[in-house]
Amino acid sequence: MILAGDVGGTKVVLALYQFTEGRLEHVAEERFPARNYPGLETIVQTFFAQQKHPEVTSACFGVPGPVRNGRLKLTNLPWLLDARELSRNLNIDHVFLINDLEANGYGIGELTKDQVYTLSSGDPSALGNRGLVSAGTGLGEAVLMWNGKLHVPVASEGGHCDYAPRNETDIALLRYLQTALGGRVSYERVVSGLGLQNVYSFLRDDQGMTESPELKQRMTTEDPNAVISELGENGSNELCARALDIFVAAYGAEAGNLALKVLATGGMFVGGGIAPKILTKMRDGTFMHAFTDKGRLSDLLVQTPVHIILESRAALMGAAAYAEARAAEISGQSVRMASNPLG
Repeated sequence: MILAGDVGGTKVVLALYQFTEGRLEHVAEERFPARNYPGLETIVQTFFAQQKHPEVTSACFGVPGPVRNGRLKLTNLPWLLDARELSRNLNIDHVFLINDLEANGYGIGELTKDQVYTLSSGDPSALGNRGLVSAGTGLGEAVLMWNGKLHVPVASEGGHCDYAPRNETDIALLRYLQTALGGRVSYERVVSGLGLQNVYSFLRDDQGMTESPELKQRMTTEDPNAVISELGENGSNELCARALDIFVAAYGAEAGNLALKVLATGGMFVGGGIAPKILTKMRDGTFMHAFTDKGRLSDLLVQTPVHIILESRAALMGAAAYAEARAAEISGQSVRMASNPLG
């Protein structure tokens, strides 16, 4: 059995996987509020107790931030993670820590066609690097380097690069956020869950768009992002529709930026929890117009396939696949290959 984990600042998702005929099979899953526990080790022990102590031979955890020498200090939690200590204390032979977007990248190879929505087919026959941009709580980015045989995910912190306005409204948004944040503005401040709320506040407080009493009430009693997305997609509220427009355009523009930087002729993948929830808006042309609006390089972006990952477990699947592959390299025994009767 393989243990896969998706570690975030607010929650930790753990799942058990096994291989059947060479494909990942989901066995069990549980979510834990991170701040209720002193560390990841305790969460894993609790999960194992719930699952009646499964026999786990390898584990991989996708974590937010750069991993150095198998160690990571989380920024939003007082946790120091060490793969060697986790292996020893949890009695798991092979434990690995990788960046969460890196895990998401490994998950792409495990997805089936129905777990991906193709926003633009581009040139589907082209090979080369791929890019991954993922808006959720924050904005994650990764590169999938093509080595001639397969794609190797490489983590980055590209979501923290400087926000680049493209028109007068974007310039006004940048100035508003510079004042609100006290200085520098990154793409994550615009393209993320919090970013969508920042755009909404800008339109309300700086651009004078009206927030009705009914909308104000919903924004304080419900999930603000869900409210903006719902009313923006169905067009029933002008403020929410405009906020969603600016957000999706900025998302598309930054996806195009990443595609240019890594020469993603093999395709761009849009991950994270936001895109599948606003799929109607993602399909209306706003995202792709901003994605391809790159002047002399526009044709290159037109030829780049763009896919939205619909599967919410992609990062867990990637972590499980990575754990199996690395453990096989070390031990010389592949669980995946052993499960496949065709070899």
